[in-house]
Amino acid sequence: MSRNAVWIFLPLEVVLAVVCCLGNGLVIWAVRAGGSLRKPTFCFITALTVADFLVGSVVIPLGVLVDVGMKISFYGCLFMCCDMLMIETASVILLLAIALDRFLRVHIPLTYKTTVTVKRSWIVVTLCWFMAALISFVPMFGWNNSENLDSTVHSNSTSFKCGFFAVVSTSYLVKFVFFSCFLPVFAIVTGLYCYIFLTTRKQLRAQIGVRKESSTNYLKEQRLAASLALVYVLFAVGWIPVLLMQIVKLYYGNETVPSSVMHVGVFLSHVSSALNPIVYSFRIPMINKAFRELWLKFTHCRAQQQNDPNNVQTNTDGNTKKSTT
Repeated sequence: MSRNAVWIFLPLEVVLAVVCCLGNGLVIWAVRAGGSLRKPTFCFITALTVADFLVGSVVIPLGVLVDVGMKISFYGCLFMCCDMLMIETASVILLLAIALDRFLRVHIPLTYKTTVTVKRSWIVVTLCWFMAALISFVPMFGWNNSENLDSTVHSNSTSFKCGFFAVVSTSYLVKFVFFSCFLPVFAIVTGLYCYIFLTTRKQLRAQIGVRKESSTNYLKEQRLAASLALVYVLFAVGWIPVLLMQIVKLYYGNETVPSSVMHVGVFLSHVSSALNPIVYSFRIPMINKAFRELWLKFTHCRAQQQNDPNNVQTNTDGNTKKSTT
């Protein structure tokens, strides 16, 4: 990518990183403050939010270092790129875990609470990150672009100009990450949410005129599932363009996709991490309530700070009067 294009995208990446960190940090605080970590679903939401936070605090900063042409050894660059890929892969697997959690909530409503516990949820979260690490660090064991290095550049030389697509094999990204991992997960998650919405719709129709409480519970489940499905759709929409570009590069040559267009695709893949907190705050009542309470506390503190100097001045004036008398 040209130097001019780099300096155009750098400010956008920095702004996006700040938005990701602030938004997802507030969501993590809201979940903890609301005591929702005692609910299995919010364990998965928190884990996904942590992954989105890491996109802003790790993935984008490392991407910026790569864009400015940081020089490092080949395997040092490859390790950084695998770390970036692991965080994104963990997000995909966690989206699958969230969809499975919602599926079980609808499929086995009577035994859900005894089957899906908080402890088991955190075990699943740990397994999700472990699976993401296994998938993402495959290039460290040989499936990379080390064979394409210039003969003048040794793999252990610190003069190698780091670049994600310079070290990570396109065939690995397309055949292993996309076709073997992302695409099956997208298909499964889409099928699960279709089942969830069809089932809850039938249940709501069946509950008409029976009990108001049951209908309300089913409606809450449907709204929560819709909110989480929207998070999944945002992720898929953000990632599909860059993955399609990789397919084009693999089968039609690297020159078919300009580097500036590829960078736009990578930027879009990060946007969903910044948008997710907005979805949570508007669509999930508990997080919305926590945000409202935080805002009220903030405005109250500001009002107190504005009044404090007047109070201090009044007190000091009163004290001086007493001392003179």
